[in-house]
Amino acid sequence: MANLKEIQRQIKSVSNTQKTTRAMKMVSTAKLRRAEELAKRSRLFAQKTNQVIAEIASRIHCNKVGGIDSRSFVQNDAPKSIDIIFVTADKGLCGGFNIQTIKAVKRLMAEYENKDVNIRIRGIGKKGVEYFAFNQVELLDGVKNLSSAPDMQRSSEFMTRSIKDFNDGVVDAVYLVYNGYKNIITQELHVNRLLPVSIENIDCESAKDSVLELEAFDEEKMLDSLVTKYVEYNMYYALIDSVAAEHSARMQAMDAATNNAKEMVKSLTVKFNKARQESITTELIEIISGVESMK
Repeated sequence: MANLKEIQRQIKSVSNTQKTTRAMKMVSTAKLRRAEELAKRSRLFAQKTNQVIAEIASRIHCNKVGGIDSRSFVQNDAPKSIDIIFVTADKGLCGGFNIQTIKAVKRLMAEYENKDVNIRIRGIGKKGVEYFAFNQVELLDGVKNLSSAPDMQRSSEFMTRSIKDFNDGVVDAVYLVYNGYKNIITQELHVNRLLPVSIENIDCESAKDSVLELEAFDEEKMLDSLVTKYVEYNMYYALIDSVAAEHSARMQAMDAATNNAKEMVKSLTVKFNKARQESITTELIEIISGVESMK
């Protein structure tokens, strides 16, 4: 009977876990719907901002002798120092969501360490910040409770320090690493260079057809102002995209956990029934044996 009680205890424990994971899946599904809609609207704004910057940069690059002077657009193939900014979740129970970002950061670090480049790490998200702190990797900045509740002002304040260091020549490039939302079942890892802004795809023919009306002396001033907004908003968009991907990953993880718990309950129930049958058979044999011995 002790074995039967132990199996019953296991069935009850797994059933309670199944209820919890099912509830967490439902919560993540509801949060995902809101985050997905916000991510779609934010993505459109980010794309438009990037298009405007590309258009102004193309005009200056194609029309001005010597091209663009701004440090934000000067390509540096041999940086001496870089900033790596990562975004992870503040909570776990979302499968490999956080570890994928952490591995991407470590790969980028290894790539530049082999080139003797000074690497500075800035992080957003409790899971990533605690991981690197545990592994004794120094973080220049570590912010918690922002990735779970993206806020434009806090995001801009966080990026201000990195932008200033880049403009002052302290670092030569700024990279952003995060896991973004692709669809309800897929997350997409992003490793983006925010600064300097890439000008590899500038098309001078398209620049001639630009409909932007800017005075020549205003173009570079406008461009520098837009670059700051571009970097700040791309950081904010990464947070929004990441939180949508986090809810998607957690929804899948909880769905898998619920299904696993369901299968385990079935397996334990079969085990319980077999043990009970064995117990009944043993008792019957003992009774029959006792009756036979009394004859």
